[in-house]
Amino acid sequence: MNSVHFSTNTPARSGTRAVISRVDELHWQAVEDNRTIGQGEASRRPDGRVFLSIDTWHGTVFDQLAATMLNDLPKPLYTMVDESDHDLTARWARAGLTIRRREREYHFATDPAVTGLDTGRVPTGVTVVGLGAAREPGLREVYAAVRAEVDARVGWDTMPVEVPARPAGAPLDPSRYVVAEAGDRYVGLVRVVSRRRHARIGLVVVREELHRRGIARAMLAEALGTLHHGGFETASAELDERNTAARALFEGIGARHVSTAVEMGCGA
Repeated sequence: MNSVHFSTNTPARSGTRAVISRVDELHWQAVEDNRTIGQGEASRRPDGRVFLSIDTWHGTVFDQLAATMLNDLPKPLYTMVDESDHDLTARWARAGLTIRRREREYHFATDPAVTGLDTGRVPTGVTVVGLGAAREPGLREVYAAVRAEVDARVGWDTMPVEVPARPAGAPLDPSRYVVAEAGDRYVGLVRVVSRRRHARIGLVVVREELHRRGIARAMLAEALGTLHHGGFETASAELDERNTAARALFEGIGARHVSTAVEMGCGA
């Protein structure tokens, strides 16, 4: 998300004489009268995409930084903007970025007595394997399979989740995944990210031929139950606004929509 502020209390000419320079590969700086009055940053996300952010009080400096960064970097490029920040959205639009999708952030309890997941049943013929217990080769196989399905349908870059980039065939960490097993193969997975006192559900996917059977709900019940026993009272998730199935899943457990971010991009 951008960290950008515009002030109406600065002198009219403030920022108009700023000099923009590239400090290093991923950072830019705006300097006026020996003072830094703006900074730009490009960050490469785990999925390989490059996102831009700008921090400045001056609208003119924002425009200069945006133009310089877009000129210096290979495309495609992206940014995330709070939907309520119309000024910032308009400035990125003037720089040449267009809205690609909207991403909703949800917060929800982990307590199964609150979510209602304590009454759910695992679908017949399916076994849910908890965090850290999945066999890594099978985990890697189902990850590759669901990624190929998403790529073929809507494209993996539409997923709001940040999934670690890894070379083909590289191992996955079972401690981050709950999986569903049917027969002799894994058919779905949930990725859990926890840091200190915050937990996030980063990915919920099931093989296409097994959709609408309650597998995603069963895996989510296992993931949230484990987080609850580990001391996490709440968790969060970010969902593409167009993903009605995912929204229904989380809203069905009482998830609260807290904000919406707009993903903008150019050159994609």
